[in-house]
Amino acid sequence: MTSSTEILSQSIVVFSKNYLPISQINIKRAIALLITGKAEPLDFNQGKGIAVHSPTTVLVVPYQIRLTMLQTERAWRMPTLNRREILRRDKHTCQYCGSTKNLTIDHVIPRSKGGKHVWDNVVTACGRCNNRKGDRTPLQADMVLHTIPQAPTHPSVSFAAHFWREHQLEN
Repeated sequence: MTSSTEILSQSIVVFSKNYLPISQINIKRAIALLITGKAEPLDFNQGKGIAVHSPTTVLVVPYQIRLTMLQTERAWRMPTLNRREILRRDKHTCQYCGSTKNLTIDHVIPRSKGGKHVWDNVVTACGRCNNRKGDRTPLQADMVLHTIPQAPTHPSVSFAAHFWREHQLEN
C-alpha cells in the first residue's frame, strides 16, 4: 500500500493542445485541471494511472494529460550573449578542466583567427586553461572541450526532447 504523500508527490506530464509535451505538474494540479475541464486524459498506458482515493470515490489519474483550453504561447526570447548567461549555460564550470574557480570567457576559435562572438563560439574557462590555450584553437593547444557550445533552446523544446528521449528508453 502506498502512502498519500507518495501518491501526491508523483508527477503528470502535460501536453499542449497540439500534443507537444510542455511540462510536468504535481498530481493535485492535474486533478484540478481534469475536474474543471481544462485538460483531458491521454491513454498512452492503456487505462493505467494513479489511483487517488477519497472518502466516497476513487479517481484514476492518467500519467499524461492534454490541455483543452486555447492557450497562447508565451513569447520567448533567446537570452543576450553576456558573461552571466554563458556561465549559467556552462553551469559555472571550466569547459576544459572542470574547475569552478577563477572563471573567464574563452572564444573557442579566437577572434584574431576569425572567430565570432556568438553562442556557438564562447565557453567558460578558468584563467589557467584560458592562458594555456592562448590565441590558438583547442586542437592546436591539445585541449578538449567537455561540451560543445550551443545557443540556448526554448524551454518547452528542451523538455519535449528530454521527454521523448526518456520515453524511448522505457519501450
